[in-house]
Amino acid sequence: MLLRNRFLLLLALAALLAFLSLSLQFFSRWLPVSMQLKTGTHIHPEFAVHLIAGAQGREDDLNAKNRKRIMPNPLTEPPAIDPLYEASLYCNTLGITVRSMEGHAPHNMKLLSVQVLIRHGDRYPLYAIPKTKRPDIDCVLEPSRKPSHPRLTDFISHMSRGAEGQMDGILNGLPRFPSHSFCEMGELTQTGVVQHLRNGQLLRDIYIKKHKLLPKDWTAKQLYLESTGKSRTLQSGLALLYSFLPEFDWRKINFKHQWSTIFCSGHCDCPMRNHFLEEEQRRQYSFRVKNINLEKTYISMAKVVGVPTRQLRASNPIDSLLCHFCHNVSFPCTKNGCIDIEHFKVIKSHQIEDEKERHEKQLYVKYAKLATHPLLNQTVNRMYRIAQGKKEEIFALYSAHDVTLSPVLSSMGLTEARFPRFAARLVFELWHNPEKKKEHYVRILYNGEDVTFQTSFCRDHERRSNQPLCPLDKFANFVQKEMFLALNSTSYYDACHQRSV
Repeated sequence: MLLRNRFLLLLALAALLAFLSLSLQFFSRWLPVSMQLKTGTHIHPEFAVHLIAGAQGREDDLNAKNRKRIMPNPLTEPPAIDPLYEASLYCNTLGITVRSMEGHAPHNMKLLSVQVLIRHGDRYPLYAIPKTKRPDIDCVLEPSRKPSHPRLTDFISHMSRGAEGQMDGILNGLPRFPSHSFCEMGELTQTGVVQHLRNGQLLRDIYIKKHKLLPKDWTAKQLYLESTGKSRTLQSGLALLYSFLPEFDWRKINFKHQWSTIFCSGHCDCPMRNHFLEEEQRRQYSFRVKNINLEKTYISMAKVVGVPTRQLRASNPIDSLLCHFCHNVSFPCTKNGCIDIEHFKVIKSHQIEDEKERHEKQLYVKYAKLATHPLLNQTVNRMYRIAQGKKEEIFALYSAHDVTLSPVLSSMGLTEARFPRFAARLVFELWHNPEKKKEHYVRILYNGEDVTFQTSFCRDHERRSNQPLCPLDKFANFVQKEMFLALNSTSYYDACHQRSV
């Protein structure tokens, strides 16, 4: 009898636990995001990182009635292409596990040089949505405020002592780190600084600690540093460099100024490049006007802010909305209502579809080849000098923009690569086998992923060879010859000055 009663008691307890578990899952659908995170209830993993960032984000000064949730509760699997997921990747939310395949090669290979092309980190918008309050974001660096980094305090101190660093041209007049309590348009945020402190730390662990790329007594000649004339690019480059070479000697630092966002230096005279860019812009316009849902969205948003649709569209609202999204700040509201997540999703979806059509039409690729040849040719020539035994410019860093990285990716045939996120990095590694000194190889990595064999010049090599690296000669042949075949030309000058048939 006693055993029977115990069995019934255990059965009742099991039923009660099952009921409580099901109830928790059911009611968690109505819990706020922050509560779901605290209680451990189910959130789809693809959205978890952004939701965590959102739970830690600041409260704005809108009242509860007007406050809009930026990220809705994901209750189902996201579709194959989800605009909110893509937007969170673009934000490069701190907390995502950083993937890194840099520095990986067969054990018998020796690393000779590394060249890094970066996009600046997270920034304040370049445009403001008319008649709305700008997002309230503090650009003063505060190590106690999230997101932060163990080196942030030392970075601020070191940047304050940078008078001995050589900064070319207008770079000399730019601040070494952001410092406005209310961010200025286009200013690098603390998030942007931390993103590149993390990039620098990651590259240091691989290239300095593991591969000993630079000696402890490295010299100025072993570095090549270049930035456009924007504070956000110079500051991003300095943040990465500080984590890569902590407490570096300012007397060894010489940042060159690049006036062109495509880094064409003294080879910018290219009429056909401009022609292809204009054709691409016409394609973009044609594709946009065909999107009826997008136009309806712009009309709806224009009514909210109380301006003509054309004025709203010209303000490039996605730029400002992405800042709200990345920082978990509520979208703008007026007396007419609020811009909401559905508006944002429509515009972001259009961007994704536009990227697809851009690859299909191939107009952008022609522009990209002519836009990036000078930079890629400089990259190849530097590799050849090092392959011949030169010990200069072993580590090169270009601090740039999305309009710099995007055409480089396109020109190399990396059609699957996502549009450059904040603090994106593109790395070119040069390797050789000490036992076969005449054989040199390249690896190309985008945000830590090895994309060498996704490039148009090494795609076939992977299928025909057991060698896990791409020969330098194949990369050089592509840059100096193959790039122009699609343009019915044999050289950069001819391709720039004669119309493609």
